[in-house]
Formats: sequence, C-alpha cells, structure tokens
Amino acid sequence: MPLPQARTANIRAPLERRRQLLWGLAVWPILARHAWAQTRPADVRRLRGTLQQVTPDHITLQTRDGETVTLALGAQLTVAEVYPITLAEVQAGSFIGTAALPQADGSLQAIAVTVFPESARGLGEGHRPFDLQADSTMTNATVADVVSAPAGRTLQLRYAGGQKNLQVPAGTPVVTFRPADRSLLVPGASVSLSAQVVDGEPTATRINAGRNGFRLPY
Repeated sequence: MPLPQARTANIRAPLERRRQLLWGLAVWPILARHAWAQTRPADVRRLRGTLQQVTPDHITLQTRDGETVTLALGAQLTVAEVYPITLAEVQAGSFIGTAALPQADGSLQAIAVTVFPESARGLGEGHRPFDLQADSTMTNATVADVVSAPAGRTLQLRYAGGQKNLQVPAGTPVVTFRPADRSLLVPGASVSLSAQVVDGEPTATRINAGRNGFRLPY
C-alpha cells in the first residue's frame, strides 16, 4: 500500500536535508583548498579575525567574514603586539599609517591611525586603496603638521609624490606596535595577519595581535 503523500513528504524532507548536509561537509574542504590553490606561492593574503585554536604548529582563525581558516605557522613567523596610545602622541615628524575614507573636499577622514616605531619609518610609504571597507584607503606618510580641531585634530601628511590632509575625529583608534613572540597567540586574541602558500600549505608569515582582549581596529 503506498504511503500517504504527507507522510512520504515528512520522510523525504529529513533525508534530503541529510544529503545536503553531507554534501556540504564533503565539498567545503575541497572549495577551501581550491581557493588557496588559486593563490600563487608569492601571493600574500591579509586576514583579520579572532584566534579559535592554537597549537605549536598551526592556528585556526575565525575571520571577520565568518570564515574558519587553519594556517601553519611559518618557521620565520614574525609576531607583533598592537597596543593603544593617545592621539596626543601623534606629533609633527611622526611616521604613521592610516586607514581612512576620502571626503568630498579631497581630504581623508581617519578610521584608525597607526604610529610606526622609528625602526619602521618609511615602511610602505604612499597612498593606495585598502581592503578594510568599501572605498577605504591606506596612507603611510610623515606628519608634517598637526592642527587642533573642535572635535579632534587635522594632520597634514606628506609622502613621496603627494600629500593629504587627514581629519582625525575624537575617539578614533590610535595604536602602535612592538616586537612580540608566539606567547601572544592564544584563543580569543584579535589578530591581523599575512599568509601565503609555503611548500603547498597556507601559512601565516606575520601576525599582529592584541593582548588581554584588546581588539585590533584593522
């Protein structure tokens, strides 16, 4: 005797959901490997997120986009601690990097500012698009002048080939960084890292991390 239509549908639905789940579990690693396979060994990917698991040789990262990624830790891995400072510490002569949004008058409005230590002066100097959010830019430049504003400060930035005026509203995250080691890499740590394929395996080559719950602004 054939089963009633409603009962047949009730049986088929869980089976169909189970087939879809098994298909997804089987295909996701293939898709992940395929995505990394498109990355040539010299290509570098920037990833941001929170560490989920840490072993002596690997980390698992949940990115800000919700993706879970496992990376090897390279033998030449560089780790830096990112920590907050005040806007008052940004002075004429400071070499900074700033993620910012272009304004209608040609100036920039800062999303976050990094003050480079003297040993990193000149690193990445210039102005270019940045992948933090839509239309964002990155400018690494020397602060030529600092002007107090009613709700923050205006920085005049100069770099090889150009200059920009940067509006820094009060409350904008301002950070700097210093050398650290792998002890900074713990579950829950906020990180921004560079990764590339090394010997056929996705590998973290540089990790910037916050300490004791400090969340990296970018």
